[in-house]
Amino acid sequence: MATDSTELDQESRRIQVRRAAMGSAIGTTIEWYDFFLYNTAAALIFPHVFFPASSEYAGAMQAFATYAVGFAARPVGAAIFGHWGDRIGRKTTLIITLLVMGIASALVGFLPGTATIGFAAPLILVLLRLVQGIAIGGEWSGSVLLAMEWGDQDRRGLLGSAAQIGVPVGLVLGTGGMTLLSATLSPEAFNSWGWRVPFLASLVLVAVGLVIRLKILETPMFARVLAQGKTSRTPVMDAIRQHWREILLSAGARFSEQMPFYLFTTFVLTYVVATHHYSKTFVLTAVLVGATLELVMIPLFSHLSDRYGRKRVYLTGAVLTGILAFPYFAVLSHGGYALIFIAIVLSLVVHAMQYGPQAALIGESFPTHLRYGGAGLGYQLASVFAGGHSGLCCRPPRPFPREHRRRGCLQPCVMDDPPKNSATLGMANPESSYAMAFKLCRALAGMTLDERVALAESGFRSTRYADPPWPTPSGPRPPEHRHASLRRRSAAGARPHLHQPRRCTAGFHTARQLARRQGAPLFELRAAIHDFESGG
Repeated sequence: MATDSTELDQESRRIQVRRAAMGSAIGTTIEWYDFFLYNTAAALIFPHVFFPASSEYAGAMQAFATYAVGFAARPVGAAIFGHWGDRIGRKTTLIITLLVMGIASALVGFLPGTATIGFAAPLILVLLRLVQGIAIGGEWSGSVLLAMEWGDQDRRGLLGSAAQIGVPVGLVLGTGGMTLLSATLSPEAFNSWGWRVPFLASLVLVAVGLVIRLKILETPMFARVLAQGKTSRTPVMDAIRQHWREILLSAGARFSEQMPFYLFTTFVLTYVVATHHYSKTFVLTAVLVGATLELVMIPLFSHLSDRYGRKRVYLTGAVLTGILAFPYFAVLSHGGYALIFIAIVLSLVVHAMQYGPQAALIGESFPTHLRYGGAGLGYQLASVFAGGHSGLCCRPPRPFPREHRRRGCLQPCVMDDPPKNSATLGMANPESSYAMAFKLCRALAGMTLDERVALAESGFRSTRYADPPWPTPSGPRPPEHRHASLRRRSAAGARPHLHQPRRCTAGFHTARQLARRQGAPLFELRAAIHDFESGG
């Protein structure tokens, strides 16, 4: 089965490319649908169902703590499924992640509340959240590679966005389902059984995703690795040893996209409702409209990254995220219906500017035989530092009572009931919440700027570890006249020219070192790059 994908004719290959893009989009849609359902329920439902004995503030904190557990598990899932994705293939691994995520989400829908089974309810909830995090940790990189490794290598940004589309679609379906049920059911019915319906519906979506993914062949790039016997025995460990810098830089580049996104889609639900006493349906509708618009913006910015470069588009998004933080949180605290609605929608458009090119940006930083694990670790590692605790960071705990403080001692914090005049969930000063939030956005945007400057340009009509668009060694060599000046310089004993061809930007330095080590003149650099890439 793995070798069949390398022997397809043009028509069969086009069919497989369409199936791969569709399977990538639908698979990630189902995964993120389940994931965002939990996010919305953690903000609106779980404090009452699973933490009824806690105060309103403590219940919200505990619900968001279980929400953060899934993010801590995502790098673990990236390592587990990354190992097998680089050993046995992308297709089989993705089928497993889809089944695990769907079953865990359905079990959340069946889980009784604390009033029925007691303290076991929140414990099981945390366990299921861990399973969800492990599954989503292995899903993203596999879905991205499924589309990128099947498609046209000159359009990797656009094809990689097929997996990224699953985020806004999953957000639309998950948030839309909750919005519809909360608007049509009474509060008592919604809190009792209505919120469980979207979780149970995930089983139907999983069945659809399995039908599509079972029809997709293994990607041609990984099929060649299997045929040549170049798979690694410990791909995740090899990726960490050989490409630790790319893993860390990929994680750092996600900071200004990861945390603001969960502030824009999850924290805003509780903050706006508690501060302005607006209905939950209003906030959910605003997020739903923003996610729908982002569905169009992600392919657009991904296409622009193919044309103008990943770094240029990504850095523009990071700068706009830092700038948006000032008016965004000011509007959330002092604006009216219209301004808050517009701010929520625009925040997701800015997010799409970074999230669209992100798939190709990270995937192109690793060789084929280590790409599943390396890209997954780089992507999911940011979740630990800039993901699930975003809602917790913007909820400053109440300070310890003044009469219990001692001179020279630290002032501990407790999660207790807030003052009665507080307008928010446990925040004695509502202004401090959005102040902390936009400071986080500014800081993370700045960190991403630093990381992206350090991370080499990828894509943009070139790549470090992808099938080259130029002829293979068995075909004709590049025209000699293109390198006439380099040939003369090399023959004269001059220092090799340091300016790389435009199609070889990202992998130039590594390939140049390889060419020097083999004693090859610089005009054979293009062949050296190809030999280096084909060797994984």
